[in-house]
Amino acid sequence: MTDVAAVSAVAVSDPAAYTSAVTQASSTAFSVSADNFVTVNLAEMIASRMNGTAGTTMGSTGTGQSPGIIRAATAPSPAGGSGSLDVPDVLRQYGNGKIPREMLSPIGIGQHRLYSVAADAFKAMRTAAAADGVDISVTDSYRTYDQQVELAARKGLWKDGGLAAVPGTSPHGWGMAVDVDVDPAGLAWIRANGAQFGFDETTPREPWHWEYRGAT
Repeated sequence: MTDVAAVSAVAVSDPAAYTSAVTQASSTAFSVSADNFVTVNLAEMIASRMNGTAGTTMGSTGTGQSPGIIRAATAPSPAGGSGSLDVPDVLRQYGNGKIPREMLSPIGIGQHRLYSVAADAFKAMRTAAAADGVDISVTDSYRTYDQQVELAARKGLWKDGGLAAVPGTSPHGWGMAVDVDVDPAGLAWIRANGAQFGFDETTPREPWHWEYRGAT
């Protein structure tokens, strides 16, 4: 298997080849900065794509995710919230971004889906908001592993000033997060009432990102 050092070497010595390799990891063409992608987790992901293997990182927990990535996915966010993201075992057995469609439930907006418990909570929250004259829509919900790769390529990693989690660590990949589409009044309503339905604003710089942490 191509290792992280090899990926870094390609990025430094042959940027064109590196861009090609990363493009193969995503269905969308893009330009990349080597500095943004020569990181352990994302480099390992790209290396696996270069070798034609499944979208996993080095190491194994039986879910296709390394122990370090599992810990990162469930660690408390910098913004606090109601605690760490408690990923149910029924989801963890599949791996982040690899949840079968039948394990996800519609939330009543387009094709968006979440883990069933989170989906029910979101629908209840949306109904309550509507009763108060507030419309809550969403732009994103469950995100597959490959979609996480594509997003990281387009928007950069959060830790580097971008907007994407390292692929395989996103709460969206567990079906337990939504990106809401609301006006200022809608955002104020969610901030005042979201916790009652289990949704917390957890990520600095992303007021649209809400994770299901369980109702208070």
